[in-house]
Amino acid sequence: MNHRTYDFNAIVPRRGSGCVKWDTTEPGVIPMWIADMDFKAADPIIEAINRRAAHGVFAYTQVTDEYYDAVIRWFARRHGWDIRREWIQYTIGVVPAISCIIKALAMPGDKVLVTTPVYNCFFSSIRNIGCEVAESPLLVGKDGKYHFDWSGFEEQCADPKVVAYILCNPHNPGGRVWTREELLRITDICVRHHVHVISDEIHNELVMPGYTYIPFASVSAEALHHSTTCISASKSFNIAGLQMANIVCADPALSRRIDRAINIHEVCDVNPFAPVATIAAYNECEDWIEQLNQHIFRNSQVLQQRIDNESHGLLTNMPLEGTYLAWTDCSRLCQKLGCNVQELQDMLTEQAKVYLNAGTHYGASGEGFIRMNLACPQPVLDEALNRLFAFLKKAVQ
Repeated sequence: MNHRTYDFNAIVPRRGSGCVKWDTTEPGVIPMWIADMDFKAADPIIEAINRRAAHGVFAYTQVTDEYYDAVIRWFARRHGWDIRREWIQYTIGVVPAISCIIKALAMPGDKVLVTTPVYNCFFSSIRNIGCEVAESPLLVGKDGKYHFDWSGFEEQCADPKVVAYILCNPHNPGGRVWTREELLRITDICVRHHVHVISDEIHNELVMPGYTYIPFASVSAEALHHSTTCISASKSFNIAGLQMANIVCADPALSRRIDRAINIHEVCDVNPFAPVATIAAYNECEDWIEQLNQHIFRNSQVLQQRIDNESHGLLTNMPLEGTYLAWTDCSRLCQKLGCNVQELQDMLTEQAKVYLNAGTHYGASGEGFIRMNLACPQPVLDEALNRLFAFLKKAVQ
């Protein structure tokens, strides 16, 4: 494999491309909300798509052994997880995958547990199946990071109505990359209370220096046989619009029920570009992901330096271990302005011309936090931060 060097600070066209991130944001506003990157995909992915497009026939797509081999080799090589071919089912995305797994596991009226704040689509996936959301809020430790409230988590799992827990690994928002010890403790609690773990690992390749992503199902035989994992190249390689994800389940009976749910929901057919893009990503783009993570880490350092030097103690940034989504405590700023975080989001959009996500999108425990997408060229980040800190300077006068 030839090593390539990528320039993540290259400015690419913004509006008019049909991208939700830019084209649904008001002109003049910098969008740093939705979890999409501003970078072109890696060259081998673009080349693979161009070769497939040149074929000229876009019929129903057969997913070949080459696809499964690429997925299996990648996770074995990078993460020490040996996935068997028969464990893998594909669908059009991780959110549809989660919905199908819940459908296979739960009856209407059952509860599905989440540790909040957490990705907002978990809530709709649970409710759309007719289930109830159970919440175990994460706690901010002395290190400024999220940690499980283990007693509260076990209390929720002990509820007979709770049949499943959706783990976000790495966690969105908050950027935690859960340790082996934490994953084993989750396993112990969930197995004892007969709670199936649905592990959303879509951010798995987006890990900062010094941290290691560990697939939940790889930590023990019990974790493997009491969980279902959702993985995709989409988030890490910026190909979410191609729409393809994998469900990994080692339980044959549950796999059959999931397959039935996939077909009931009619999310079983992928487009012809998704498999070839995934094959290229996993076979040829390891250099791209390594360089990308270094760029995101540098952007996170830039943000931290600006907060340290210019926030007047009104902002605190949660240390970023994984994902490209900064999670910033704005509660003191909200208190000074006499607003809640949703009102702060609106003020930042209207006055600073920067569109961020209010933390309450991810559950009530997100009050006081703002989520910021750091997967952009540094000049874009610099301009956004200039606007944000100009707004903050006026606020403290």
